[in-house]
Amino acid sequence: MCLYYVAHRLFSAHDRALGAYVAGRLARRVGADAVFLPFCDTDEEDLADACKGRRLYELDRERLHRIDGMLALLHGPSLDDGVCMEIGYAAALGIPVVAVTTDFQTYGLARGRSAWAFPDPMLDVVLTEVVRVHRLAPPPAHSPDRFAAFLHRNLQPVRAAADRAIAALLRAQPRAAARHVTTARRRAFIEPSPYLARDLWHDAARLLTARGWDVHLPTRFQLTDAAEPSVAARADWAVSQHAGLTLIDASGPETPPGAALIIGACAATGRPVLAADPGAGWTFADGREPNWRNLMIQYAISGRFTTISELAAMVDSR
Repeated sequence: MCLYYVAHRLFSAHDRALGAYVAGRLARRVGADAVFLPFCDTDEEDLADACKGRRLYELDRERLHRIDGMLALLHGPSLDDGVCMEIGYAAALGIPVVAVTTDFQTYGLARGRSAWAFPDPMLDVVLTEVVRVHRLAPPPAHSPDRFAAFLHRNLQPVRAAADRAIAALLRAQPRAAARHVTTARRRAFIEPSPYLARDLWHDAARLLTARGWDVHLPTRFQLTDAAEPSVAARADWAVSQHAGLTLIDASGPETPPGAALIIGACAATGRPVLAADPGAGWTFADGREPNWRNLMIQYAISGRFTTISELAAMVDSR
């Protein structure tokens, strides 16, 4: 029996409801036992553990190693970093991932240039298929309640998107055999935040180069006449998958999508990731230890640094 994972934002009731709705429609096709829905199936509300966040991370990670396909719900310009981490994790293991979105926006580097479905073109590269249903359904005839009519017009695309994504997932090639990733031990990949320019990364590149590392930085957000973001994103992903060391910037309201994808891939293949401390506030939830990032990000990170000297100490200790 194949096992499918529904990855979704889960901090608010409406996001959990959407995940449950999609999981239920998938279960009608493959059976309830073939579908894993985080939060629901880890009993996150009532789970008691001395280190609950880490336990939830371990439960989700254990399931990610057993699934045959993933359905990921992605919507809006600020994508859930936990979902993006799970996508990267699955993709690195050769598991097909189908994304479903009802976002009516597309994204690009400049007006008149090529656009992609999500804020980071690396997602379009990593995903097996993107199902996007972004237009309202026709209004119902003779509806006296305009709010009920508007709800109807929004629920119909959600249903259509879910069903199309499920069909795409079930026709996708099943999980590929686990492949060995050849790691270039002295290759480093640096993923800065696309939201924040920091001199730290120039210093980090110089530090690693001086210590004999072959340093690579992403090119997909560089706006040049010759640049094609999808091609650059594919190259960024390929290089990142063979790096012996990865440095990421988690700055922003959530860890940027590309960084989250790469963190997930590194966690799946046992490669170290060091994160520049974003200096953001902590989050708190009943019964769970405080988190400095999404718990899927927090526990996948190998270490954090705020200064070059701290980074140097971490690199030299490896």
